[in-house]
Amino acid sequence: MSLRFGIFMPPMHKTGVNPTLALHRDLQLLEHLDRLGYHEAWIGEHHSAGSELIASPEVMIAAAAERTKHIKLGTGVNSLPYHHPFMLADRIVMLDHLTRGRMMFGAGPGQLTSDAYMLGIDPMTQRPRMEQSLDVMMRLFRGETVTEKTDWFTCQEAVLQVKPYSDFDIAVASSVSPSGSKLAGKYGVGLISIAATEPAAFQMLDYNLKVWEDEAALHGHVVDRSKARLMGPMHIAETVEQAKENCKYGLQWVWDYLSHIIPVGDPSGPPPPTDIDEFVYEAVKAARS
Repeated sequence: MSLRFGIFMPPMHKTGVNPTLALHRDLQLLEHLDRLGYHEAWIGEHHSAGSELIASPEVMIAAAAERTKHIKLGTGVNSLPYHHPFMLADRIVMLDHLTRGRMMFGAGPGQLTSDAYMLGIDPMTQRPRMEQSLDVMMRLFRGETVTEKTDWFTCQEAVLQVKPYSDFDIAVASSVSPSGSKLAGKYGVGLISIAATEPAAFQMLDYNLKVWEDEAALHGHVVDRSKARLMGPMHIAETVEQAKENCKYGLQWVWDYLSHIIPVGDPSGPPPPTDIDEFVYEAVKAARS
């Protein structure tokens, strides 16, 4: 099995930069990756932090598909509790046709609690709502007519007006807990380990892959390990020294941003160094371990 390379693009831009230019730079990056032969790109959905600016991965994919030729473009991920499942499934199938099968569908519960707060969603309901939504969407993709009523959406004899263009890739986001692996296995779809190099998540990789395979077998599926994606931050330069020098511009900011969004590192341990050279050294040492 060959190793394939892709990119997970939330994206991240410093607050205060021109958002128009930032979004167009994201499109230029996708064009560049296409020319380099990257296999795929996963594009995030966020609404409130001011840095991860893409509110609709479907819109971004549609724009990128017109500028690229080969690279596959995935929603990385659609936050399912934020959307009516019938409407999102309809848009995903439309995107499958527009891209002639270069689209991939990634599903998750939503990462930013500030997004959920602005939408009036209790963060404790996001995971069960995602599961309810994905179940309906999978049935719709199969061409079923769905009637389903929950406390947050209703489908009444809902059926997609067109069939999918392709048998597009579907993947569920996973980090440390096995909930994502279980859901991916239940439907026999792919898995995106979105924090694969973070120490706590790295230690759980083998377990989550086994949960994925076992849950798939329990529901009559055989999962394909080539559909497992591992995401970790990486910076590429011509030399190690050049990479370290480059990381002085942005790495500290990314860390500071993420520390306000999701738990990063050991909260009981010492704070990260403030000297940029030492910070880069410690970040590289942590990644190698």
